[in-house]
Amino acid sequence: MRRTTGLFILTLLIVLALFGWLLSQRLIEQHQTGDSSVKQTQPIPVEVAAVERGHIERQRTFSGTLQAQAEIVVAPKVSGRILQLMADLADPINQGQVVARLDNDEYVQDVRQAEAELAVARANLAEAQSQLKIAERELERIEKLRQRGVSSESQRDAAKADQLTKQAHVQVTRAQLTRAEAALESARIRLGYTTVTADWRGDNDQRIVAERYVDEGETVSANAPLLRIVELDPITVVFFITERDYALLQQGLPASLTTDAYPGESFSGTIERIAPVFRESTRQARVEVQVDNPLLKLKPGMFVRVTVTLEKMDNATIVPEQALVTRDGNSGVFLVSDDGTRVSWQPVTVGIRQDDRVQVNGQPLTGEVVILGQQLLDDGSLIRVAGKQTRTL
Repeated sequence: MRRTTGLFILTLLIVLALFGWLLSQRLIEQHQTGDSSVKQTQPIPVEVAAVERGHIERQRTFSGTLQAQAEIVVAPKVSGRILQLMADLADPINQGQVVARLDNDEYVQDVRQAEAELAVARANLAEAQSQLKIAERELERIEKLRQRGVSSESQRDAAKADQLTKQAHVQVTRAQLTRAEAALESARIRLGYTTVTADWRGDNDQRIVAERYVDEGETVSANAPLLRIVELDPITVVFFITERDYALLQQGLPASLTTDAYPGESFSGTIERIAPVFRESTRQARVEVQVDNPLLKLKPGMFVRVTVTLEKMDNATIVPEQALVTRDGNSGVFLVSDDGTRVSWQPVTVGIRQDDRVQVNGQPLTGEVVILGQQLLDDGSLIRVAGKQTRTL
């Protein structure tokens, strides 16, 4: 009996608890419904900003390195000991300027020897020409005697052979003379190589010594580097771009660059070259920007940031970036009504971004857009602009 009574009481308690839970859920739903109706009649506080029309630019900033526009390594064409080095680090160098002299005693002696050999070759030629004249006169005399029947045919043949021999000897000595003249010229050229000059092609008549590799008194071999000379005006900026930006860059686009060496200062340049291929290892293409550097502030090896204007638009519709909202995968803005009490949802297509400003395309926009509080808004929602008195409908 007691067991039956306890089971009945337990069942009754369960039923009462279930009834209480259903009643509380109903009350909560009614309360939420009442709050929702209240919300619909209460304006939502927001902040707004004006829609602008004006100029906007799409810019990208790349990291790059400064490189010399051109550089040469000055080296002697002959070996020898450096007697005098007439340029040092950071010295300005004019085109064709003498920068070093080598010990030239051996080369002077080679010139003297070549001159002596040339003199011998000239004397040999003079002797050969004299012998040829004698042989020709002898042949002429034999011919006259033969006509009178005094000389024999064998005498004429011997005189003719001697004349031909002397002609060949003249030709040989002339070739030896030419060889001696060439040897003298070569010796003089090698002697001239002991005076080392800085020569380059281009319109810039002055460059700067970037590195010095040797000191006076050192013995250097042929083609050993003495100085590295660079051209600093103009100077070249090199940076690399990915495939995403490659199609947007064009030769001739303006660029500006900044460097930590001169904070707050900007330098202007122009895209000079864009590589037609990508590096397989990095999937990037090389871009070169030419920058005028008349004061020589910019130096090769400096790290720079290059800003390039990829696209520009005049008379564009511009809103703050904060105004953009994404609903159901679509971008748009909440446009404030003329009386400032309601908003309407306006889908837009995003265009150029510049800092915190965004170009939008789509339906013409005028007036103001919401920049804070959009998460509480729907199309047609009531609003109250912060700092303004808004009439409740």
